[in-house]
Amino acid sequence: MCGRYTLAVSPARLAARFGVAPLDVQPRYNIAPTQLAPVVRVNAGTREAAMLRWGLIPSWADDANIGARMINARSETVLEKPAFRTAFRRRRCLIPASGFYEWQTTSAGKQPFYFTPVEGDLMAFAGLWEQWHAPDGAVIESYAILTTAANEMVAPIHDRMPVILPPDIDALWLDPTADAARLHELCLTPPPVKLRAYPVSKAVNQVRNDGEALIRPLSG
Repeated sequence: MCGRYTLAVSPARLAARFGVAPLDVQPRYNIAPTQLAPVVRVNAGTREAAMLRWGLIPSWADDANIGARMINARSETVLEKPAFRTAFRRRRCLIPASGFYEWQTTSAGKQPFYFTPVEGDLMAFAGLWEQWHAPDGAVIESYAILTTAANEMVAPIHDRMPVILPPDIDALWLDPTADAARLHELCLTPPPVKLRAYPVSKAVNQVRNDGEALIRPLSG
């Protein structure tokens, strides 16, 4: 699964990479479930960057708490699960990220590792978004990250990873009329993106911690 990730680029860099108006965002080094983070989507025919809540709340849910369990959608079953299948066909999004964390089980406990592109400072996770109407009339927009089998870089640490899309797929992924079956096939292959990985401090385990120190290589 993907349970924490980072986004540490300027608004101008984000806008240029995804072809959207600048969004006022600060560097984040510990984005966690239920928090707000930027996604890129097509909404009412226009590509935009918007702040959505991480953890997809299905439109039919009784309350928003279900979203905390819907942070990831497995690519293998996304077209079958009631919580995700309609969003996959109609409401796909790109989730900007600078890197992500995974935890390796060791005899001394779980050790966090940070994964980031070998080249560049920004990548796009494949995502889904949804709109939920609360009983009091409030509207919550939320998202989930698609995951797939780990590639050769991630596999020694964890068996799953986010689906990472190349830039030339952006327009196709965001097109609500695109062939969902074709896009589904793209999600089933371990991403070929080249990543570097290294152990980092367990301080990332605490949601309240956020800062560049979290992605510094662990010394010793």
